[in-house]
Amino acid sequence: MKTKSFLIIGLGRFGKHLAHRLIDMGHDVMIVDKDPAIVDTLIDICPDASIGDCTNESVLKSLDVGAFDVCFVTIGEDFESSLIITTYLKKYGAKCVVAKANQTIQADLLKRIGADEILFPEKEMADKIAVRYDSGNIFDYIPLTGEYSIYELAILKDWIGKTIIEVNVRKNYQLNIIAIKTGTSLNPVPGADYVFTKDDHIVVIGKLADVAKITSKQ
Repeated sequence: MKTKSFLIIGLGRFGKHLAHRLIDMGHDVMIVDKDPAIVDTLIDICPDASIGDCTNESVLKSLDVGAFDVCFVTIGEDFESSLIITTYLKKYGAKCVVAKANQTIQADLLKRIGADEILFPEKEMADKIAVRYDSGNIFDYIPLTGEYSIYELAILKDWIGKTIIEVNVRKNYQLNIIAIKTGTSLNPVPGADYVFTKDDHIVVIGKLADVAKITSKQ
């Protein structure tokens, strides 16, 4: 996997988690926050750190933002600062600016001033948790579009010992199986002759209404 370079401005809970994950994945990450104490909490794993207020144009200009593959603006509650920083990032040549928003109106404003993508981490997590706990048999959920998502589901008991083609999930439930998960093992794109076992979960693409046809029987 190609190493990418990321700039993260704002080290609230989301910014910290993002920095940790990107570093764990082997990418180059630079972190910036105006609070020295917050920067110090990550300095051991991310030595490329800067203390500064990026609403100050000279501070942001000094970061050479055009050198990063993606610049994240993950400011918490200070939305005015997010707007100012996003404006400066685009002004000084940032290739891709991804900004955090809490409300739709914030997203609209960030888009108007040039943000390439908007993140709603709290809303996205709430949606994911709601879908998962709406049914005890949805173990994971990744939204793709307004209609379609990826779901991890337990199989029905009467599928055990049958092949994928015998169950015919696509025809009977309008779902496409993209993987079989057994414990921590993943079998991507299983063949039609795959035989279901009692510990299997299916990973499918489909609509929630069609997923419910399976979960309602469990």
